Amino acid sequence: MIDAVNGLTARWAATVEGGTVFSAAGVWPLLAFLADGATGGAREELAEALGVPAERAAGAARELLATMAAVEGLDSALGLWTGRFVELREEWEAGLPAEAHGVLTGDLAADQEALDAWAAKRTGGAIGRMPVTLGPDSSLVLATALALRTDWEVPFKGELVRWCGRDRAGLSRTDPDLDDVAVARTAAGAVTEARVRGTEGVDVHLLLGDEELTPGQVLGAGVDILSGAVAAVPGSRLPLGAAGPGLRIETVRTARPEPPSLALSTVGFTLDADHDLLAHPGLFGLATASDRAPGHFPGISPAPLALAEGRQSATATFGAEGFRAAAVTAYAMDWMGWEPEPEHESRRARAGFDRPFGFLAVHRDTRLVLAAGWVTDPEPSARTT
Repeated sequence: MIDAVNGLTARWAATVEGGTVFSAAGVWPLLAFLADGATGGAREELAEALGVPAERAAGAARELLATMAAVEGLDSALGLWTGRFVELREEWEAGLPAEAHGVLTGDLAADQEALDAWAAKRTGGAIGRMPVTLGPDSSLVLATALALRTDWEVPFKGELVRWCGRDRAGLSRTDPDLDDVAVARTAAGAVTEARVRGTEGVDVHLLLGDEELTPGQVLGAGVDILSGAVAAVPGSRLPLGAAGPGLRIETVRTARPEPPSLALSTVGFTLDADHDLLAHPGLFGLATASDRAPGHFPGISPAPLALAEGRQSATATFGAEGFRAAAVTAYAMDWMGWEPEPEHESRRARAGFDRPFGFLAVHRDTRLVLAAGWVTDPEPSARTT
């Protein structure tokens, strides 16, 4: 399951351009629950994108959610909201956390406000709104929220550096473990990996590739290093001289005996990104499911639902003291049929209150990639988190 999620990270990375941040760990469980309720071509495509059979998808999603819930420094949540006419299949609903289910009242403004408040609460305010926008036909929303916080075991010192010809917020430190840097040789070129250890069991792996490598090739190499598909030679075994992109191994004279160490220099950065997940339907297995035709998800509900929107909002900050990241991912479905006529009449009072009244961030033990990104424009002045 971890390899399947990280595999989606690598495939997504192959599509990115420019500075961005994204979380496949936020998307994967949603696709898995969609696959569990899908049929026909939609089910087959989702299973292929997930990397697990559709009949195992819901169980794998629950396993992933449990894994993330056990990660120190990571808050994660899954939410489901349905309209009053949507009857869910008991088998499908039973596979979701009991506390996840909410209601769409039909009041668009109030429902959107409630969804936005959920996103803000679950990410500690890092993501202020749900990435999908409700419409008159919105009848089901399925979402995840992730908020990650880790402090460095060895903090950085701030300094001004020249980066790509411009002054930027530089960060430097000396790490006592020479093996926190490594070099991998891939078919496309070399990649230097520096691991920045966090106190909560979450590390950030910085990846620098040969200049001709694309973001996708560099991030993909990082995922391959995690899985063991590509071997990385640790710093203690690298030869003297230019050992990899941006990396030199040398001997220095000291006044007293000192153990080997790693002098690490980088830049601070903050990234924010919004992703339209339906813009790459093949990547997420949604080519058939996103054709706006009802009937692709009979295992979720007998209601005529069609996938209308899929989006992710993500943010990440790398600073002198630690790393912060958050992502909210959501899929929305529309009702594509007529609402049944009411069978009964009822007296109702209406009250109007019409005046004021009151990247790879990696879980160390499982090697699950929680957030990933590509930095092109770091912060213009030193700052800490």
